[in-house]
Amino acid sequence: MTLEKAVELDGAPAVSPVGRLVAVVVTYNRLDKLKPTLARLLESPAAELAAVVVVDNASTDGTTAWLASLSEPRLDIRSSARNRGGAGGFEMGMGHAMQAHAPDWLVVMDDDGRPAAGGLAAFHALPAHRDPARTWDAVAAAVYFPEGGICEMNRPSRNPFWHSREFLRTLFGGGRSGFHLQPADYEGDGMQIDVTSFVGFFISAAAVRRIGYPDPDLFIYGDDGLYTLGLTKSGGRIGFEPGVRFEHDLTTFAAKDGAEGAQRGRFIPLWKVYYYHRNLLLLYRMAAGWLFWPVLLLVVPKWLSKLRAHPGERRAFLRLMLRAIRDGLLRRRAVPHAAVLELAKPPQPPKTG
Repeated sequence: MTLEKAVELDGAPAVSPVGRLVAVVVTYNRLDKLKPTLARLLESPAAELAAVVVVDNASTDGTTAWLASLSEPRLDIRSSARNRGGAGGFEMGMGHAMQAHAPDWLVVMDDDGRPAAGGLAAFHALPAHRDPARTWDAVAAAVYFPEGGICEMNRPSRNPFWHSREFLRTLFGGGRSGFHLQPADYEGDGMQIDVTSFVGFFISAAAVRRIGYPDPDLFIYGDDGLYTLGLTKSGGRIGFEPGVRFEHDLTTFAAKDGAEGAQRGRFIPLWKVYYYHRNLLLLYRMAAGWLFWPVLLLVVPKWLSKLRAHPGERRAFLRLMLRAIRDGLLRRRAVPHAAVLELAKPPQPPKTG
C-alpha cells in the first residue's frame, strides 16, 4: 500500500487498555526505507496509533522535501539542524512525543524498521494489558527480515551476569547465542528480558517519566542497549512478546551504513570504530558489574585484532580504538562528533616545494 492510500484510513476511536500509542521514527538519508515504514504505520487506525513523530536527522537525500509535502494529520515532523545520530534522534523524538501528544505508550523504530501487518493490533491485544500479574513496563517485538527469518541484530537478550543459566551457556562456548533469545522462544508465550533494540520497542509513558530519554551523547551504537538495560536495572520489567511482529528491512543497510562490516571487523566509514567500541564498554560495565575488568581483558585483544581488516587506514583505526577505550573506561560521553571525525582522517602527505 502506498502512503497516499494509507493516509486515507481513519479508524474510529475505540477503547483500548493501552490508551494512546504514539510512534517515534528516526530517519537519516534513507527515503526509500522511510516511505514504506510510514505507509505501514498509517495503515493502523487512529485507535491503534494516535500519532507518528518523525525526526529528520538533517537528511540530504530529498527526505525533508518529501515529508513537507505530506498532509496526514497524524504525522508530526521534527527536523534537526544537524545529524544527531540515532541516539540524539530518539532523545529528540521521544521528548517531543511525550510533551506534545500525551501518550500512554510509545513505540520507537528506525526508518527501516516497521510493524508487520497487524503488529500494532497485536500489541493492543496483549494479555499483559489486562493481567496485573503479567504487566510489563516495556515490550520488545519479535523482529524478522521482510522475507522471513529472525533478524539476528534485533534478538533480545538476558544479561548473563544476572542469570546463571545464561552465564554458564555463554561461558561454555555459547557466544552470542548463550545470552540472546533462542529461536524456540519466538514460538513461545513470551518472557521477561533485560536488553533489546529500538526496532519495535514499546515503552510506557510512566516508564519514560521514571528513567528519562536515551543519552544523545552516545550518537550511534549501543544507545538502545544502555537504555533498555538501564530500565531493567531500575526495576522495570521488559517483556518479549513473539506475537507482536516487526520487520527490519536491511537489504541495503550494510552497503550504506557499514553494519555488516562492523560484524566482520571492518567499519565503513571508519569513524564508527569509536562509537561502537566506546559504547560497548559502557554497556559491558553496566551489565557485568565487578566482572567488567576480566571481561575487558578478553574483549580488547579481539577488538585490536580488527586492525587487520583495515589496510591503508590502520593508524587512524588505532587512534579511534585507543580513544574509544580510554573514553569508555573514563565514562566520557560528551565527545564532539567533529573530534571523532578528526581522529578518522588519514595522514596528510607532506607538502613539497
